[in-house]
Amino acid sequence: MKSIKQVLMIFVTVLSLVFILSACNTENTNSSNEDTTAEENNEETTNDSEESEGEESSDPIVVGFSQIGAESGWRTAETESIKETLENDPQFELKFSDAQQKQENQIKALRNFIAQEVDIIALAPVVESGWETVLTDAKDAGIPVILLDRGIEVEDETLYTSFIGSDFILEGENAAKELINLIGEDVETNIVELQGTVGASAANDRMEGFANVIEENDNYNIIKSQTGEFTRSKGKEVMEAFLKSDGENIDAVYAHNDDMALGAIQAIEEYGLKPGEDIKIVSVDGIRDIFEAVVAGKANIIVECNPLLGPQLAQAAKDLMDGKEIERWIKTEETVFVGAEEAEAALPDRKY
Repeated sequence: MKSIKQVLMIFVTVLSLVFILSACNTENTNSSNEDTTAEENNEETTNDSEESEGEESSDPIVVGFSQIGAESGWRTAETESIKETLENDPQFELKFSDAQQKQENQIKALRNFIAQEVDIIALAPVVESGWETVLTDAKDAGIPVILLDRGIEVEDETLYTSFIGSDFILEGENAAKELINLIGEDVETNIVELQGTVGASAANDRMEGFANVIEENDNYNIIKSQTGEFTRSKGKEVMEAFLKSDGENIDAVYAHNDDMALGAIQAIEEYGLKPGEDIKIVSVDGIRDIFEAVVAGKANIIVECNPLLGPQLAQAAKDLMDGKEIERWIKTEETVFVGAEEAEAALPDRKY
């Protein structure tokens, strides 16, 4: 009996050891599985973190845009083009400021953009001079400045990176050439000129280009020239004054933009003459209203100045942020429309 009891005890002891060893192996296996899972989770967390950091590094390009104002249909079209392009592109964040045609407001806006550490400043300057100090601050802050549609006069040309816009001198020359072609080289012609904002590059250059061609022909004379401030109301007011003093001697009007031309058309009609017939009208820009006036026979020549600069600004900004060099002068594509037939054909496709 004793021997049987001893055998049973040994058997029980062995079974116990087997159970204990099995339990240990299970715990080790579970522990190993838990460690593997933890490592996998850590890897996933690391990958997620890296992806998150990658997403954070692709922040939008912040563009601060200082616009002159909304003095004309052309200006409004430019603003809408830039807003539509940048605000609908997730690669950009736009900060917009309307200066209401005051340089001091633009300088204040630029200082705010610098304080906000924007990536790029886009500036449509109301006048050519007086920008050195604020643009030097932008340069010191490492913020590139892109000029839109108007140039500036600075001693240090590195204060801005690029200019996107038209050749205003060429626009003036084209306006004069087409007017002479319309009326005839040998016809005595007296012209009144509605200038843009005093000190604006568009006004200065359009005046210069027009005069360059007119001065070559002794039959053509600019008898009056005054600012209409690029607005329809002021253009009408100045044209009324021209008509009052020289109404019977005026053969043509050269307006630096369409809104002033449209104001002049109204003044001519109220004076009792027929615009487009008694007095020829040539203007610069190419807004829908002037196309309609040409189709109606109330104006004659449109020198196009394209305001849809949004896509070109966006591309220039992307290139700069990618470390690429961009052209010093990014020119816009433009043409000239003469007469009702050309204006009518182009009118359906006008976007402004």
